[in-house]
Amino acid sequence: MLKKIIYTGLVSLLMLSSVNFAAAKGYKDLAAVQPTQDASKVEVIEFFWYGCPHCYKLEPYMEKWQKNLPENVSFIRQPAVFNARWGRHAKAYFTAEYLGVVDKVHGDFFHEIQVKNKALATEVDLAEFFVAHGVKKEDFTAAFNSFNVDSQMRKAKAMGPKYGITGVPAVVVNGKYLVSASTAGSNEKMITVINQLIAQESVAK
Repeated sequence: MLKKIIYTGLVSLLMLSSVNFAAAKGYKDLAAVQPTQDASKVEVIEFFWYGCPHCYKLEPYMEKWQKNLPENVSFIRQPAVFNARWGRHAKAYFTAEYLGVVDKVHGDFFHEIQVKNKALATEVDLAEFFVAHGVKKEDFTAAFNSFNVDSQMRKAKAMGPKYGITGVPAVVVNGKYLVSASTAGSNEKMITVINQLIAQESVAK
């Protein structure tokens, strides 16, 4: 009995130490290193959902950070898909990407959901939103139901499990490290940790 208590205590201590170490360094190592799209660059993937208030609060930091990216950094926005509602918003993002209007609609899409409390959960609602941003309805419909967007959606559904993502916002650096507000301590500190990892991986390359 005593041995069991001691063993349980040691396991708990090791788990606590692991959590504390992750918090101290500001990130967690992925369980398995994932390949990047371009081995010559340091890849940064931001997993997000438009319906996530924490993602909305992180967005100004990410937007400012993105404007000053080093040339050797590749930044990818990756909508997370954990259920049908998340999937509909992800599909809207991929539609915007296909139409080349991400910069025009990304911030406003967050604002409509987080500030104006719009669901934007149906194709009709989404069509109205895109039309209001200068996209022809027929162009939206064609893109929204295109093979390209459907293919992106299939990939997106596999991305969360592949990287071990269980919540958002989450940022993966170079297929190796997971950064979140909980590991870094705050949204602002997330940017600091991301930049430190970019510098580390740049030297390694």
